[in-house]
Amino acid sequence: MNLQHQPPIKVTNRPILISIIICTYNRGNYLNTCISSILTQTNQDWELIVVDDGSNDHTFEVVDKYVQIHDNIRYVKHKNLKLALSRNVGLLLASGKYITFLDSDDTYKANHIQSRLNFMEKNRQVDLIYGGVDLHEAVFVADYYKPDVLINVNDCVLGSTFFGKKTVFTELGGFENISYGEDTEFLERASKIFKTQKITRPKTYIYTRADDSITKKVALESKRKKQDEK
Repeated sequence: MNLQHQPPIKVTNRPILISIIICTYNRGNYLNTCISSILTQTNQDWELIVVDDGSNDHTFEVVDKYVQIHDNIRYVKHKNLKLALSRNVGLLLASGKYITFLDSDDTYKANHIQSRLNFMEKNRQVDLIYGGVDLHEAVFVADYYKPDVLINVNDCVLGSTFFGKKTVFTELGGFENISYGEDTEFLERASKIFKTQKITRPKTYIYTRADDSITKKVALESKRKKQDEK
């Protein structure tokens, strides 16, 4: 994709339908692919908020090129607050009717946004959905409930796949700043007062685990503990 040849997106007065939040830390090498997957969505009724959690690489230079061209892409940077609080910053800035996320080392298939929107519009009683992950390899992470046990990513809650009504996030006050499993903790709170549902298809969220990802670090730590116990 030739970034420089993309036409500027015109600003309209109508409300934004979908807010996409990317939280990133030192992922400059991944961001072009990540953001490009948003720009090629079949549904273009979105805004993108990139929350930089204190990167010291070339993240700003990568994102700024998009900000200069696209009026619906914003960038904000703060000191390192970790993922949960960075997501909350994005939530404060979001103005869409629906809110969703994308990890900076992951991508969307072209129909991702439209497929999620179709589901929500056909199932108006549902407030929040998650799932529909396309894995190119088997990925195992620590179980939120049993940290010493590894489970497949498809069996856990990936907050990056959340797609829900804005009221879900605002009424719950966003994510709790805990060391691991803020996605599962959020879903537990949401499920008590909102209608939530896991979807398995279509698999339009492409999960790619960077070498320094949180899930990889936790999985390696759990594996080391098991080896130490032998």
